[in-house]
Amino acid sequence: MNWTKAERYRSLRDVSALEMEVLRTKTAASPWRFGYHIQPPTGLLNDPNGFAYYDGEYHLFYQWFPLGPVHGLKHWYHVSSPDLVHWTDRGVALVPETKEDSHGAYSGSGFVVDDTLHVMYTGNHRTDDWTRHASQIIGVLRDGVIERRNVAIPDIPAGYTEHFRDPKVWEEDGAYYAIVGAQRTDETGCVVLYRSTDLNEWTFLGEVKTELERFGYMWECPDEFELNGRHVLIFSPQGIEPEGHRYHNIYQSGYVTGTLDLETLVFTHESFEELDFGFDFYAPQTTEHDGRRILVGWMGLPEIEYPTDRYGWAHALTLPRELSLEDGVLKQRPVLEMKQLRTNQFADESGTHIEMISPKRYELKLSTFGEDFELELLKTEEESLVIRYEKDTRELTIDRTNAGEPFATEFGTTRTKVIDVTSLHLFVDSSSVECFVNDGDAVATLRVFPSDDEKRIRFVGAEASLVGWKYE
Repeated sequence: MNWTKAERYRSLRDVSALEMEVLRTKTAASPWRFGYHIQPPTGLLNDPNGFAYYDGEYHLFYQWFPLGPVHGLKHWYHVSSPDLVHWTDRGVALVPETKEDSHGAYSGSGFVVDDTLHVMYTGNHRTDDWTRHASQIIGVLRDGVIERRNVAIPDIPAGYTEHFRDPKVWEEDGAYYAIVGAQRTDETGCVVLYRSTDLNEWTFLGEVKTELERFGYMWECPDEFELNGRHVLIFSPQGIEPEGHRYHNIYQSGYVTGTLDLETLVFTHESFEELDFGFDFYAPQTTEHDGRRILVGWMGLPEIEYPTDRYGWAHALTLPRELSLEDGVLKQRPVLEMKQLRTNQFADESGTHIEMISPKRYELKLSTFGEDFELELLKTEEESLVIRYEKDTRELTIDRTNAGEPFATEFGTTRTKVIDVTSLHLFVDSSSVECFVNDGDAVATLRVFPSDDEKRIRFVGAEASLVGWKYE
């Protein structure tokens, strides 16, 4: 379907209850709806937004176009959870309806001030000739709805284009800082920093100086925080060319670690590392609570058609991951609370050849001694997702060539990570797989769209053990 501008920029306010009910029915008919991931009720989900712990719960919003699987007028949808596992739908929290966000409430972050959840997000406005203008807006959550407080940063500083968005706010030494993704006028990507003492007046401090001077044409969704005495800068650069086994998705997400000097804005850092070596991961955002730094990403990518499109919906969010910085490596582990979803144990076997019928949704742990192996998931007569490890080359390859309905094949159907492998921790939902390598050393996130046939798990290799739990 070719969507017109008028169709893409309809507000939820202009949609009848009957039209939404028809959309919900169409979406519900999809065979690939998730069992335990955050997914949109209809339409398109993209970036996680406003992730914060407030009033005894984790609050998480996401970019939402309600009317179909395309990027149109972005609203914010709201979910909350006491435990990062059981999420309650809170409905739409932000409908774009001011001049500043007339063409979309774009991404932003959440932070608590005076016992109130605040957000800062990018308002996207288009003029009659379709010229973009971005401004950064602060809102507060009241009775489940984000009320606008003030336009914090109304204009773009000199030297940057209107691709200026996705503010992440934090408080430090009595001041508020906002890091914003930007594009220089020479069409290279970077991040800039603002400071405020009252949330009303924001001072442009300048560009964060990194060693990545010409690294893509736009940096989206920046996130800056401290972990184990080091600064971490996460961002999603667009326009990076493939390099060996790296950077094969349409857009990338990764991080640098080091030291950010808030006076000079110099970030002294190590090399840029990808956060996820899978096919479908972008625009992550973190929050901190009780000494834990938790990350959630968009399980999808822009500008790609997914098989769910024909059912009127697209995408989901990843499982929450707890971050730790160990020996300079940003480790990501599934939050321990996921164990709550385990029902009956369906596998506890060891050997060199293991095969069994698998549930539709499950958690699986593979432990090996670092030798060659091949693990097949979602296996039927015609299909399987193959995870293969070759000790000699230290290559772990995920192959979804025959893992169901194909899509995005122009970006390749395999992903490879060079790493010593001793264990895999896998979470399989109706149309996704998240694979944690070793104890959080690496992660691969991918969407798959298998048939409805009965599926099996098959392992062949040196002596190993498989333990699995069914998820309802």
